Amino acid sequence: MRGKTKIRISLFLTYLVLGIFIIVMIIPILWGFMTSLKSTGEISRFPPTIFPEAIDMANYYKVLFLSNFSTYFKNSCIITLLCVIISTVIAGHAAYALARFHIRHKEQFMFAILMTSMVPAVALLIPLYIIAVKVGIYNTRFMLVLVYTAWRTPMLTWILKGFFESTPEAIEEAALIDGCSRLRTFYRIVVPISQPGIVSSALLTAVYVWNDFLVSFTFVTKEELRTVSVGLYSYITQYGVQWGELLSAVMITIIPIIILFVCLQKKFVDGMAAGAVKG
Repeated sequence: MRGKTKIRISLFLTYLVLGIFIIVMIIPILWGFMTSLKSTGEISRFPPTIFPEAIDMANYYKVLFLSNFSTYFKNSCIITLLCVIISTVIAGHAAYALARFHIRHKEQFMFAILMTSMVPAVALLIPLYIIAVKVGIYNTRFMLVLVYTAWRTPMLTWILKGFFESTPEAIEEAALIDGCSRLRTFYRIVVPISQPGIVSSALLTAVYVWNDFLVSFTFVTKEELRTVSVGLYSYITQYGVQWGELLSAVMITIIPIIILFVCLQKKFVDGMAAGAVKG
């Protein structure tokens, strides 16, 4: 009985702490959503109201049809999608090679890959800016894709290497005996088995690129090439903050990430659990 009581108390405390964290995290989102549905006059009223007296969709209309937000949103989607695909493909092949092939000085090579991820982004901005200007790729989507891919690939290589090492080699050996090439074995056997890890890595990359402000702000100044993270600051002007439009844009911005997590949550949780067990 004492053991069951301790388990119940432990579960209660666990759920209590988790519930507090959820409330703390969700209150700002709910507050922002409620504020986005208010009129300008109601937003500036003091004391503030929690719920809107009347639902006003004017802020969403201004954001979607009377501003450049749709352009920012399109740019973010394109850049994020390209970075996820390119970095996952490169890291996947590199990680499989490091996990299965006998490479001289492999440990030192893996350490060098990890070290590239530890360099602060701020320390590289000025050199990258100078290179981009001289090469002629400043103010282009290509520059953003190049930088994001270069920064995310080393970390993805480390993550995916752990997943590939956890897959049973006996299945791959059987495929090789049956006549499959090493590359075909990778695509037909390893990739399907490692789907949770690949999805988790891709999702983490998508969130990183979608939310990043520093790189996009540094390497893009053209209005038509800005991403949502930078575009949100257009609602903060010298005359004040346009709270209704700003919060409406924020609510729209978080929708793709929420959809991704909802659709891929099972594979994401499986991937994180497998990574934890591997570690």
